[in-house]
Amino acid sequence: MADSSSALRLEQIPGKGRGWIAARPIKAGQIVLRESPIILYSAIPLISHSEPSCSSFSYCDYCFRIFAPALPESILSCPLCPHARFCSENCLSTAQKSSHSSWVCQALSLLRESSSLLEQPPERQVQARFVVAAYNLAILSPSDLQSLLSLLGTPDSTVVFAAQFLHSLISSLCPPQTQLSVELTAQLLAKDRLNSFCLMEPYSPDGPQRSIKAYAIYPEASLFNHACLPNACRFGYLEGTAPGDARNTDIIIRTIQDIPEGTEVCISYFRINRDYDTRKKILMQDYGFSCKCERCKIEAHWSATASNGDFPHAYFLSKYVCDRINCSGTLAPLPPTDHTPSNVVECNFCGNLKTDVASEQALAAKN
Repeated sequence: MADSSSALRLEQIPGKGRGWIAARPIKAGQIVLRESPIILYSAIPLISHSEPSCSSFSYCDYCFRIFAPALPESILSCPLCPHARFCSENCLSTAQKSSHSSWVCQALSLLRESSSLLEQPPERQVQARFVVAAYNLAILSPSDLQSLLSLLGTPDSTVVFAAQFLHSLISSLCPPQTQLSVELTAQLLAKDRLNSFCLMEPYSPDGPQRSIKAYAIYPEASLFNHACLPNACRFGYLEGTAPGDARNTDIIIRTIQDIPEGTEVCISYFRINRDYDTRKKILMQDYGFSCKCERCKIEAHWSATASNGDFPHAYFLSKYVCDRINCSGTLAPLPPTDHTPSNVVECNFCGNLKTDVASEQALAAKN
């Protein structure tokens, strides 16, 4: 839920559907939403193929923290299967009551033995993980399932084909009292495709591109619309919280600049320094819409040979894009202290902190 219930209100926005609006003036750096996922599942294919995993890390199957290499004795395995591993007794016991229930454990174990699933590409195997997680949600929390189904996302022929295959594999493993159809499975897959957030491995200046640890769905965060020049951004602290903190998979939405009352609060669905053609392709292929924002209208007709310094939004990008090697994340001020704006900005991608010189000078002049 929003950290301040009066900060945001949900409205129907022409041409976009639902979206979050500033219910009052919001200061730069303010946290406007913190939310726990209703679904969280691994991005690793269910069945190992001959090629090695793109990940160089091993992590807990509940909180997705990386295991400390110096403490292998602290890693706990599921007592019913050898595949799920946990970083603490708390993660193990909590998972057994939720994301790795006895039914999930049994279903995933049987799917790993499926010859038909072995023949599927890695993407389909990850979808199988999601379907199991969604069916488990239907069993444990029907109200959360309804929240998931209320999100945008309509099945196309590709999603229906996947749903037919996965439902035929998984539905027979479900408890008899569950009523799960191919149509429902297709709806769930469509919601996941349009609304899931990636939980990433740690940043490294040496590259390569960070791999995805897991996918998560946050119903309220999913209602933030996209902007190519956003006024807010997403933060996550998978590794940055103390072991045992059950909320390390929360999503945090923080403003990057002051937002007047009545203004829509938007995030970017990808790093904001992407060029026009790349943004257009991602938004259409992954989210099914074409952006008509001011930046896109200008860049659609902007000469590729024009000087970067002449670009109308060069100042915005230089101010809010992290310049660390292999990063390009979005910079946002730390939350205000006692209503005093912070002059320290944090990157939502690499976590780097630095002083915002312009903000520091402005604050000094004001005082």
